[in-house]
Amino acid sequence: MARDESFRLSQIKANLERRALIYDIIRAFFRREGFLEAETPLLVPTVAPEKFITPFTVNGWFLSTSPEMHMKRLLAAGCGKIFQICHCFRKSERGQLHNPEFTMLEWYRVGADYMQIIQDTERLVLALAGRLGPGTTIRYQGREIDLTSPWSRITVRQAFMDSAGWDPFERLDEERFDVDLVEKVIPSFSPKHPTVLMDYPAEMASLARLRTGNPPVAERAEVFIGGLELANAYSELTDPPEQEKRFRQEIEALEQEGKYGITLPTKFLDSLSNLPECGGIALGIDRLVMLFCDAASIDEVIPFPWEIA
Repeated sequence: MARDESFRLSQIKANLERRALIYDIIRAFFRREGFLEAETPLLVPTVAPEKFITPFTVNGWFLSTSPEMHMKRLLAAGCGKIFQICHCFRKSERGQLHNPEFTMLEWYRVGADYMQIIQDTERLVLALAGRLGPGTTIRYQGREIDLTSPWSRITVRQAFMDSAGWDPFERLDEERFDVDLVEKVIPSFSPKHPTVLMDYPAEMASLARLRTGNPPVAERAEVFIGGLELANAYSELTDPPEQEKRFRQEIEALEQEGKYGITLPTKFLDSLSNLPECGGIALGIDRLVMLFCDAASIDEVIPFPWEIA
């Protein structure tokens, strides 16, 4: 067993070295931009209630599923632009692109919205490409990808009408949405250029701000490169009553499924009235490393996947 492990680690050593360099480039990018590197707890009293995310419990507490709520408490206290690279934990997430313990990059820019955050993402990825390769083009899984900005942008409504033949804004079917997103919408994106899928139905806003209209739109955008879902950006919600209402609806839905124990994050909600207007994003570091290592599986870019940790 020890010999097998040593062989496996020797096979991915170059990827791990590149991963370490990617961390250095990311940190240098945000320091140049004037961001403060934050550090938040991994063991927390509660997590943001989300129907499709199951947290690990430890003696009545939780392993963090995301640093978002603590980072926003820092923003509310006046810390300004912040970023963080940290480990997160989610149950039942294992596969070619998933490991229950994974690494997240999150950043928040005060005075920005979700589209300005996408511009940050474009510049970050291009900075990585410039340091790691010959320029703005990379090769991933047999295909060349041109990372030149601006990336392609398409609304959720247009993407689903074009590729799945229905409008999720007329009557949202979340199960059908998820299936069609994976099987029809994402495969329709150009493999040669990144795509930003933007403006989600209000029911899928999570912690994002809504833009008034008929129908209202969640100011949320996701980034896809080479078939990989890489990042999820929001114009952040700063309305405490609205956020509490959404959390209570999620807790009720969880309890209807027999999932108890997640309580309202009261400290976060108390701080929300002081949260400045800002945009934020969660970007999967492991998938980013996969992209720049031409790796088909997350197991090729992490030293100890779940089964052998």
